[in-house]
Amino acid sequence: MVAMKTLILSGTNRRDSMTRRLSQFVYEEIQSRDPKGSFDLMDLVELPPEIFLPEVYVQKPKSFEPWARRFVDADAIISILPEYNGAAPGVFKYFIDMLPFPEALYKIPCSFFGLSAGRFGALRSVEQVQQVFMYRNALVYPENLFIPAVESALTETGGPKDEFLQKLFQQYLDGFLEFAKACQSLRKKS
Repeated sequence: MVAMKTLILSGTNRRDSMTRRLSQFVYEEIQSRDPKGSFDLMDLVELPPEIFLPEVYVQKPKSFEPWARRFVDADAIISILPEYNGAAPGVFKYFIDMLPFPEALYKIPCSFFGLSAGRFGALRSVEQVQQVFMYRNALVYPENLFIPAVESALTETGGPKDEFLQKLFQQYLDGFLEFAKACQSLRKKS
């Protein structure tokens, strides 16, 4: 089997966020679970500012092309999503809107981590983005991992503080990798 390219997407442009820390933790953790795979951590903090100009609806700036290519070339995508005002961060949705249609998500296995300061662990944010991804024909992993009360659940480096949450992370990442590898044959048939 060919090595799978997995993209981990930090779903906010807020600097030094818990989302970014969790994304880094997931990036490091998943590499240890799939030593033959290749991995990419995409941080929306680094988006080129010109992507936010009105002209992008006519022509995307050249500076965005590497971002779109990294996304389109991925064999699997893990999105790490906070919840702002009961929804996914606007920059995340905007980023998805800027990607080429339909190839950016077509038959790509995707999974979601949700994290929030509140009690529901970004449930609304994840469900909102799942709908968008399913509309774009992504293969959505049927399990999610929600992390409520994120400040007390994760360490400063983004890892889980307690053993129970650590086991959930392990099961979730192992399950998603198995799902994503099984989906690769579906992508090749298209």
